[in-house]
Amino acid sequence: MDQGLLRRMCDEIVHRGPDDEGYYTPDAESSFGSQFEGAARVGLGMRRLSIIDLATGKQPIHNEDQTVWVVLNGEIYNYPELRTELESRGHSFYTNSDTEAIVHAYEEYGDDVPKHLRGMFAFALWDVRREQLLLARDRVGKKPLLYSKIGGKLIFASEFQAMLAHPDVSREVNTEALSDYLSFMCVPAPQTAFRHIHKLEPGHTLIWKNGEVKTARYWSLDFSSKTELGETQAGERAIEVLRDAVRVRLMSDVPLGAFLSGGIDSSAVVALMSELSSEQVKTFSIGFDEKDFSEIAHARRIAERFSTDHHEFVVRPNAIEVVPTLVRHYGEPYADSSAIPTYYLAKMTRQHVTVALNGDGGDECFAGYERYAAMRLGERYSKLPRLLRERVVAPALAVVPGAGATRSRLAKVRRFLDVVGRPTGERYLRWTSVFNDEMKAEVCTREFLAQTARAKAIRFVQPWFSGNGEIEVVDRALMADTSNYLPNDLLVKVDIASMAVSLEARSPFLDHHVMEFAASLPARFKLRGLTTKYLLKNALRGLVPRENLTRSKMGFGVPIGHWFRAELKGFLKDAILSESALGRGYFKPEAILRMVDEHTGGRRDYSHQLWTLLMLELWHQEFIS
Repeated sequence: MDQGLLRRMCDEIVHRGPDDEGYYTPDAESSFGSQFEGAARVGLGMRRLSIIDLATGKQPIHNEDQTVWVVLNGEIYNYPELRTELESRGHSFYTNSDTEAIVHAYEEYGDDVPKHLRGMFAFALWDVRREQLLLARDRVGKKPLLYSKIGGKLIFASEFQAMLAHPDVSREVNTEALSDYLSFMCVPAPQTAFRHIHKLEPGHTLIWKNGEVKTARYWSLDFSSKTELGETQAGERAIEVLRDAVRVRLMSDVPLGAFLSGGIDSSAVVALMSELSSEQVKTFSIGFDEKDFSEIAHARRIAERFSTDHHEFVVRPNAIEVVPTLVRHYGEPYADSSAIPTYYLAKMTRQHVTVALNGDGGDECFAGYERYAAMRLGERYSKLPRLLRERVVAPALAVVPGAGATRSRLAKVRRFLDVVGRPTGERYLRWTSVFNDEMKAEVCTREFLAQTARAKAIRFVQPWFSGNGEIEVVDRALMADTSNYLPNDLLVKVDIASMAVSLEARSPFLDHHVMEFAASLPARFKLRGLTTKYLLKNALRGLVPRENLTRSKMGFGVPIGHWFRAELKGFLKDAILSESALGRGYFKPEAILRMVDEHTGGRRDYSHQLWTLLMLELWHQEFIS
């Protein structure tokens, strides 16, 4: 394996690991001086962000006789327990690194090693004797892992820049993936925007042997088996498992802090950090001048309650200057506009700490989104007599206006009434997609629609809403979110934005012990009437201020709708109405022009659709054109 090529690939992700680098190339003079006769041509390379075992944790790491080698992106939180267990079985460690636990656990458990790890990880392990490569990604998809199979060769990396640095990796566009992107604002795994690059899905392993690739799932959430705990005991247990998840994530040899929005989840994490830490907790918050989008006041309340060392940053329209940087880092079209404040939050945080805990995953574990209530209401509506539905809902739908701000209560009612009569899976899809099938038919060219005719977005959500109905609809929506929205959108957003500035983000709510416990809770514990996160809110009383528990959910939104009508109007038009953009063959020019005119004129709100189109065009300019 050409070590020079490995270095060039690693140079593209130096931001993920600015502290160190390491290579394993047994068919060349490597930094480890190891040679294995008869071994297949293999090369491992890595960039390291040093967090645990700063002195001896250099990767790649090997076993006692150097026949097993591994590189790891992430953290293994249960490595002290694993090390004790493995040493008792005769394994010898030469570092204090969490990475070495993977090597010896593999010797003990073979290809099942990911099942024994608690953490966030993507790793590659080369077994010299078996001439086998094992790739694995953590259960929920905190850490990314891309690969491309070209003939008998397997190329893999953490990010697209590293993949595309390999001369054999094609930049051919995957048009079906672009259609899915229009639906979800991101490209769902296992596909990517590049036809010949794939994502290893969360909770999966990949084995390369004799030029062949096999993938297998090793973990999934079980919503069918419910706890027998009563409501009070379940609430106490929820705090216990969350406290333990926070505890293990305080493991670090470098400074750490926390993202703090003032929402329920980040507030709970900061509260537990303050309880568990002997030092003052550092907290970091971000806001906007537009009060409807800013949560700074709620974050300050938590910071004052727990006497944290608190820092704030306000995002303004000139923040758009960072978009080209984000386009390069995300590597494929990605249109969750909250990536902008997430990047600035991470950048500010990195000036003070190397690790930051956050509240990601709380909504998907404990039912924090309003759509869960909407899904349950939709199920009840579908059971009403047809005559009642036609006489009540149809007239209501006729009088509710469709234009206006998408954040308004009226607009939410309209969105509910628009799709409430559809089948369950379609209902969920319409509430979570940006461009639905009708909108695609309006704006996309006949040629693009023909090329992507098989790419129906429903295929990513329908499996969770099929079956005999034994699992309650709220749990089905949670299954869909943890399988699609969480790993493909939210976790990608935070990993790429934080690692772009060499900051490690840790998510206690995404500990698989927390997720498995939450999945075991009856849906009525998570959603009671229209009250989201019912059990968690009750369990946190006395720990988190009442004002933070009872406030309306705001989310991490960005006022792009307002920006597109003001400071960013010219930027938007120059990009998506340019000759090159309209000439790509994806969209009807007159349809895109109409959307821009109606939005900038204040007649319709196409904020998310226009941002999605903008990010697609900027990606094309950066990676394809």
